[in-house]
Amino acid sequence: MKTLLEIPSTSFFPCPICGERLDVRTSKKGKPYVVCQACGMQMFVRTQPGIRKFEKQIADAEANDFWERLRKLENQYQKKCPKCGRAFWVNENLILTNWFDNEFVGYRCPESGCNGVVKPEGES
Repeated sequence: MKTLLEIPSTSFFPCPICGERLDVRTSKKGKPYVVCQACGMQMFVRTQPGIRKFEKQIADAEANDFWERLRKLENQYQKKCPKCGRAFWVNENLILTNWFDNEFVGYRCPESGCNGVVKPEGES
């Protein structure tokens, strides 16, 4: 399955739940919608003001290089556990510090039962 960062296009929209790259489709009545196969989310835009705003977001995404900015954010804030392989977004609850001097050690894997730690780049 392709991720939202693999193919540049103006007719894509990120899934608000999992971030998967979604094709913008058109209903029989000519209204845009997206369906995420990864998490099951469906989003339908039904009113004309909503459709205009949705189309503007898609156009702005290309004009402002949204996909490249998202790729940079993903590289910076999404980590992969070296032990179980789960990908996760970093947050302050996952920060692991040294009990002795409170120095940053890395990010704990959020997977239940996994004690993997993603260390800062350049460390092993």
